[in-house]
Amino acid sequence: MFPIKDNIAADRFPFVTLALIAANVVMYFVFQKGGLLDFRGGGLNQSELVHYGAIPFELTNPGDHCDMVAAGQVACEGQRGVTGVADDQIPTGLTVLTSMFTHGGILHLAGNLLFLWIFGNNVEDSMGRVRFVLFYLLGGVAALGLQVAIEPGSMVPTLGASGAIAGVLGGYILIYPRARVLTVILIVFFFTIIEIPALLVLGLWIVQQAVFGALDITNPTGGSGGVAYFAHIGGFVFGLLAIKLFATRRSDDYRRLVAS
Repeated sequence: MFPIKDNIAADRFPFVTLALIAANVVMYFVFQKGGLLDFRGGGLNQSELVHYGAIPFELTNPGDHCDMVAAGQVACEGQRGVTGVADDQIPTGLTVLTSMFTHGGILHLAGNLLFLWIFGNNVEDSMGRVRFVLFYLLGGVAALGLQVAIEPGSMVPTLGASGAIAGVLGGYILIYPRARVLTVILIVFFFTIIEIPALLVLGLWIVQQAVFGALDITNPTGGSGGVAYFAHIGGFVFGLLAIKLFATRRSDDYRRLVAS
């Protein structure tokens, strides 16, 4: 399933949602120097991904930094058998923020920003701009928190806006449960475009994250392919639990939809 748009029009222009999209794009193209054809992130500076990403080992071992030592291989100070010191880099605490705006390729970036645009404008509309900034960032922190709790010794950088966006999805599913999402359904070579309840689209998405996360835990060699499934779960659960503390209204368009 590939969502295109929902059927709820926001009452106010989504300045914050657009600003977050712009910040992610600037981070990718300007600071990461990513390209439009860099689908898997192979052309990105891998050391920068390690420095900007949030690494569970660094967060659970304050003062010890990690760095890229070979293609696809990360080593950390304080790790058994590791000598020497890592290159100078930003403080570990700051990576909690920078990791939310760092992506591992153009597809990673585009997929996250599509979900943010479809669902973020309505969640922003429900709580206002300042509250939405706080809600979004706290969702990202909660997402990273669960990922670190599950894999405290991991040296794999956690990257991307998906944890914070998962918080937006969790909030959306509670405040707009009767919304519908225009979705592309692709089955082998057959595809169609239909409107599906948002509860189904987002419900299937979070179930998928939980199943893949559970399979990753039971796979001793690791099978996530670098996807932080538990970050997605952590952000989504935060959104479910916190949305009523932040949201103060539903859009007029949604109220008319419910009343019809």
